[in-house]
Amino acid sequence: MTKRLLTLSLVTLLGTGLASAQEQVVNIYSARHYPSDAALYSQFTQNTGIRIQRVDADDAGILARLRAEGAASPADVILLVDAARLWRGEEEGLFQPVKSATLDAAIPAQFRSQPGANGATAWFGFSTRARLIVYDKIKVKKEDVDTYEELGDTKNKGRLCLRSGSHPYNLSLFGAVLEHLGEQKTEAWLKGMVDNMARPPKGGDTDQIRAVASGECAVAVTNSYYLARLMRSSKPEDQAVVERIGVVFPNQASWGTHVNIAGGAVARHAKHPANAVKFLEYLASAQAQEHFANGNNEWPVARGVQLDNPALKAMGGTNFKSETIPISVVGKNSVKVQQMLDRAGLR
Repeated sequence: MTKRLLTLSLVTLLGTGLASAQEQVVNIYSARHYPSDAALYSQFTQNTGIRIQRVDADDAGILARLRAEGAASPADVILLVDAARLWRGEEEGLFQPVKSATLDAAIPAQFRSQPGANGATAWFGFSTRARLIVYDKIKVKKEDVDTYEELGDTKNKGRLCLRSGSHPYNLSLFGAVLEHLGEQKTEAWLKGMVDNMARPPKGGDTDQIRAVASGECAVAVTNSYYLARLMRSSKPEDQAVVERIGVVFPNQASWGTHVNIAGGAVARHAKHPANAVKFLEYLASAQAQEHFANGNNEWPVARGVQLDNPALKAMGGTNFKSETIPISVVGKNSVKVQQMLDRAGLR
């Protein structure tokens, strides 16, 4: 073999080896900041040999970074924790459509984006969290807070605590209510909640729960997994909080409790798209779905997964009525909701 041919052969071998090495990685931009997810990622690598490189930020920060990076972005998988932000990423063309028989079979249509003309899907939900109402068992009757509409009723004047109205968790709840009630009634409801505030919106969901237990307010809204954390805590102060409050799955006699999703997508400019799809398919597996339930107190989305979480079971397991409107519609409604919040003065 001539020197030139030998050189070419070595270059070819080195190039092939480099490509092979590059294929064994997946770059994830994640808004999931849960320590328990470390086990989720390590198990994927153990199962597949694909190494995970992760960048953590909030939903808005991830979308902003994707816009700024454009085609140079190293991101393969995008993990977000809100339907409105997933919808926004799809609308802005930040995701690439995925065709996967595995994902289509596992994830109900309600919890994924509407398929395009070729049947491909932009994003998939992998876990849900219910938007619950918690209340002071001493001061409030359960029947006065068993619907979302009652949060804006004058009977709850001076009782209500909320985190920021424009936080994604509340935007998605409000987007769902808009779908059920229409624009006029929803805006009146938002104004009613402003009138019922015990104090200006502040803090996160856990802060709202603690505010009810401390007597700062009497009614609040929280995602279910924040409450489940307190229920599973061994700290006496957390158990005291749980003992003081009552919990409601709202609207069981009407459209059902609002559920939001944590979901994922393949980035538009993914350099390892096959590995990205493998990772999403892994998130739909029984192994990963059980982790969402037991590791982070979320309800699994995939069909046929059994729930084995004492806190979620104590709240009612899966035996509650949840709304059935497509999550993608809830996300789309967030634009109108933000305008209503401005008019209602709910910051």
